[in-house]
Amino acid sequence: MEITAQTAAQLRITEEEFEMIKVKLGRTPNFTELCAFSGMWSEHCSYKNSIKWLKTLPREGSKMLVKAGEENAGLMDIGDGYGVVFKIESHNHPSALEPFQGAATGVGGINRDIFTMGARPIASLNSLRFGNLSDAKTQHLLSGVVHGIGHYGNCFGVPTVGGEIYFENCYHTNPLVNAMSVGIVKNGETVSATAEGIGNPVFFVGSATGKDGIGGASFASAEITNDSVEELPAVQVGDPFQEKKLLEACLEVIKTGAVVGMQDMGAAGIICSTAEMSAKGKSGMKIHLDKVPTRQQGMKAWELLLSESQERMLLVVKKGSENEVSTVFEKWDLPCSHIGEVTEDGLLTFFMNGELEAVISAEELVLGGGAPQYERAYTEPAYFSSIASFELADIAIPTDLKTISQKLITLPNIASKRWVYEQYDSMVGTGTTNTNAPSDAAVVMAKPTNKALALTTDCNSKYVFADPYKGAMIAVAEAARNIVCSGGVPLGVTNCLNFGNPYDPEVYYQFVNAIKGMGEACRKFDTPVTGGNVSFYNQSPDGPVYPTPTIGMVGLLETLDQKMTMDFKSSGDAIYIIGSIQEDISSSEYLHKILGVEYSPAPYFNLDEEFEMQQLILKLIKENRIVSAHDVSEGGLMVTLLESSFNRDLGFEVNAAPGNIRKDAFWFGESQGRVVVSVNSFENHDFLDFMSKQSVPYHYLGQVTEGSIVIAGDEWGEVHDWKSLYDNAIRSFMK
Repeated sequence: MEITAQTAAQLRITEEEFEMIKVKLGRTPNFTELCAFSGMWSEHCSYKNSIKWLKTLPREGSKMLVKAGEENAGLMDIGDGYGVVFKIESHNHPSALEPFQGAATGVGGINRDIFTMGARPIASLNSLRFGNLSDAKTQHLLSGVVHGIGHYGNCFGVPTVGGEIYFENCYHTNPLVNAMSVGIVKNGETVSATAEGIGNPVFFVGSATGKDGIGGASFASAEITNDSVEELPAVQVGDPFQEKKLLEACLEVIKTGAVVGMQDMGAAGIICSTAEMSAKGKSGMKIHLDKVPTRQQGMKAWELLLSESQERMLLVVKKGSENEVSTVFEKWDLPCSHIGEVTEDGLLTFFMNGELEAVISAEELVLGGGAPQYERAYTEPAYFSSIASFELADIAIPTDLKTISQKLITLPNIASKRWVYEQYDSMVGTGTTNTNAPSDAAVVMAKPTNKALALTTDCNSKYVFADPYKGAMIAVAEAARNIVCSGGVPLGVTNCLNFGNPYDPEVYYQFVNAIKGMGEACRKFDTPVTGGNVSFYNQSPDGPVYPTPTIGMVGLLETLDQKMTMDFKSSGDAIYIIGSIQEDISSSEYLHKILGVEYSPAPYFNLDEEFEMQQLILKLIKENRIVSAHDVSEGGLMVTLLESSFNRDLGFEVNAAPGNIRKDAFWFGESQGRVVVSVNSFENHDFLDFMSKQSVPYHYLGQVTEGSIVIAGDEWGEVHDWKSLYDNAIRSFMK
């Protein structure tokens, strides 16, 4: 067939890029080659509109064991000869069309990124965004996504230990499904995604290839429209039991010493793994596509190259070790096929039944090589004028605090996510510690060491919408705060950057400034960005989603004795809030959801104050001066107090707001840098003596009770009644 710019456009290749391809090849590409460029130069694979800004993030640190972005996931030293491997990625577009398989294969894909490096996954987390929960479509998407995450994770045998869910109208058509996985590996036993050694055989292992997922990377690089359902074949189909076998087989074959390099076949399938491994090893590959195991008859070369069928790996093996490798995969009853060999010419040469199908330089296909890089124009969003016009004085001070509090704890963004997490197996592997002792971050044992890891995903996208720079800093700070309140020291970050169309100057403004804010905060907390994922085109005809730069953070506890929980412990314990109290209700759930104010600034945030406060919390925990710690976030102080009460059915009696601050700001404001702690009644004097010598402000609130809730002398009932409202709010929508 004649290959023209129109052909390229149908594959989402611009006319400019089509001309670039012709120059690089020195000729017009054939259709198979054009498909290869379509997948590899898609936004999803090439990061062509983001890479220049991503390079400005802090990407180095003393505990990093591989360079940021160099491997399938980040790897950081945790001591005792072990490292933690972690990464977060998006599966937004597939989940919008087919929520069960979209979410399930997102979980499968991110776990493969972990064990392809030789690490055993020990924990999964997720960050989810949906539209209004009262809408039937949202309920359908939520149900399907949660079912998909639970099904794949439970069957695969890795616990889902944490995450977050938000509901905002802007996610109605385009939900966000971000999946994170964490694994442990012994130092020196990792495997690189590299093709080296001229003549070394290339093996395809794992599930047979089908037509599911073809063009998935390109599909993820376009907006969701009413016609997107026609692209349903781009959604992959997962098999968690097959992945469990693949995990065990890969970890076993690594121990043979026969593996030179390994990479999972994720976005863009075979073309991606062959290109990236070859480019990294400064080599090429000769591949016979007819030797790839298939589950459908008559697949064409371009279909084999672009299929994103799940549970597949590409291995480069030491020459002479072919039988050793085959034996392992035969033991696990997995397809294993010798499909090619490593070459020295830097070219990817693909054959089908002896016929030459494509010849492309690996370097010209990949990110950091010949893939295009753009820096888009950006302008301040027009809606900023509406934010600037917000006046706190225009908001009436409420009198009925109890009714507002009852409404707040039943808002889907705040209410218990029990309906969701009860569908996940959080106990498999016996490493989870949060089941009966909840903390702000998930704390899991880092077996076989005696250390523990604190894990979290965080981003309040409403804050980022209000102020991309400050909002992204807050996302990093909140992740660190959750780690610290759990007794951990923040180690590093993986991010999932969810934005609208990068060709929209207002969207690109959000992206650029979020990157700037994220970078500044990561440098402050010494949490380098080890890698992650950029997901653009999260946009429908109704407009873009809120800018959502999700932060996945890992922290380290030297021993489990360092763990701090969020729940009040005993009646009579003193309750304090640490951090400055501000006259601020900006972008709060109270202002947005209860009062219906769409535009307001991001809440108060000071990076230096936040860092100093977190260092103090770590010191209080280390010196055993507090018995609980829970950060103030969505819903403000009132929600923090209630959540601290629920686990042990203990109540609290607290004083009125200080006379110089608005009641709504004190109880419902979401100004940052604050943590509620409780102190054993016998240790209160020593605590006050210690705090008097610190520079961080603190304020006495009251004390823990047997179960009653008393606010400024008014009795608000028993904690179990409030807990019932909190626990059943989401369930009532999902009947």
